[in-house]
Amino acid sequence: MRRRIVFSLAAVFLVLGLVAFGYRHLATHGNAGYVIIGLDRWVLETSLYVMVVALVLAFLLFYLMVRALLHAWRLPKAIKRRDLERRSRRSQEALVAGLLETAEGNWEKAERNLIRHAADSGTPLINYLTAARAAHSRGAHAQRDQYLELARQSTPKAELAVELTRAELQLSTRQFQEALESLTRLQRIAPGHAAVLRLLHRVYAQMEDWEALQRLLPALHKHKVLMEAELKLLETETYSALLKQKAQTRDVTALRELWSRIPPHIRELTKVAALYFAAMIEAGAGAEIEEALRLALGKDWNETLLVLYGCIELADTERQLHHAENWLAVHAQDAVLLRVLAKLALRIGHTAKAQDYLQRSLAAEPSVEAYQLLGDLLFARKDFAAASEFYRKGLMLASSEVVHQIERHPEDQPAPAPVTGALAASV
Repeated sequence: MRRRIVFSLAAVFLVLGLVAFGYRHLATHGNAGYVIIGLDRWVLETSLYVMVVALVLAFLLFYLMVRALLHAWRLPKAIKRRDLERRSRRSQEALVAGLLETAEGNWEKAERNLIRHAADSGTPLINYLTAARAAHSRGAHAQRDQYLELARQSTPKAELAVELTRAELQLSTRQFQEALESLTRLQRIAPGHAAVLRLLHRVYAQMEDWEALQRLLPALHKHKVLMEAELKLLETETYSALLKQKAQTRDVTALRELWSRIPPHIRELTKVAALYFAAMIEAGAGAEIEEALRLALGKDWNETLLVLYGCIELADTERQLHHAENWLAVHAQDAVLLRVLAKLALRIGHTAKAQDYLQRSLAAEPSVEAYQLLGDLLFARKDFAAASEFYRKGLMLASSEVVHQIERHPEDQPAPAPVTGALAASV
C-alpha cells in the first residue's frame, strides 16, 4: 500500500513538472517548435506540444492497459484467497460455536457445527476430537470412532493425542478391553509417556488385573507418573490384592515368592504383613512365620497381629504360650492378649489358667468370644447353669452389637456369612 502511494505521488509530480516546464517554455519563447516524423511515403508534422501531449496520453494508455492485464492475471488468485479467508473465518466461527455447545451439553448441535466446516479449519484436529467427545457423550460410539479416525487422518503426527482420547473415552464407559488394546498400542509407540502409563494403571485397577499392575509399578516409579503418596497407596492396594488372591490357593511356595517381591517399605506396613501372616497360617505354614509375627508385634503392638499369633498352631504350644505371657509385663490389661493366652492355655489343657485369663479379659473389656470360650469351658465341666449364664451374656452382647451396627448403617447391611480360619480371626 505504501509503495502504491509513493508511485502515485511521483507520477503526479512528474506530470505537474512537465506541465510547468511546458508553460514556462511557451511563456519564454512564444514558439513551441514543431516535430516531423517520416515513415516511407508518410510524413507527420505537428507542434511539439501536441507531440508531448500525445506521448503522455499514449504512456497513460499503455500504463492502464498493463495494469488491467496484471489485474486480470491476478484476479483468480485474489478470488481464491478471498474465498479461503471467508471459509476460514466461517470455520473459526463454527469451532467457537461448537465448543460453546459442547460446554452447554448440546451434543448434536455441537457435532454439526464442528464437522460442517472442519475441512476448512486451520486446526481440524480440534474439531474432530471435540466432535468425538460430543458423540461419546450422547452414546454414539460408532460415530465417535469415525470422528477419531478423521482426526488421525487430518493430522497424522497427532496419533498419540487421538489414541489417548480414544482410550480415555473407552475407559469412561467401562470398555476396559478396548481401552487396554488402545493403550497397549500406545505403549509400543511411547513407552514412557506419563498419560499412557496413568491410563494403563487405571485400566488394570478397574479390571482388577493385579499381576499386570504389579508389572507396571516400576515404570510408574521411573517416570514419576504419580505423587509419592499416591504411588505408595497404589502399591499397598496392589500387593494386598495379590496376597488375597494367593491366599485362596493356599500355595505356600507362591506366597513366599510373592512376599519376596514386595518392596521392604510395603512389607513393613502392618496391614500388608497381617495379610501375609494370615495367608501363611491358612496354608498350614504358621510355624514358618511365628518368629516374624512375634518380631512384628514387638515393633507394632497391633490387635490383628495379636489375634493371628493366637491362630498359629505350633508343635510346642507351651513355648508359644510362654512367649505370649512375656507380653503381660507391658500389656497386663489388654483384653485381646488375655483372650489369646486363654486360647493357647486351652489348647494344652491348662483349663484353670485359661479360666483366669478369660475372667480377666472380661473384666478389662467384655467380648462375645470370651463369653463363648468361658461358657464352653464351664459346659465341659458340666457346670450348665454357669455356662448358660455366660452364653446368655454373650448373645446379649452380640445382639446389641448387631443393633448398633444397623443403627449406624441401616442402608448397607449384607447378609451374614460364615467366615473361618486365620483370616476370620484377623478381622
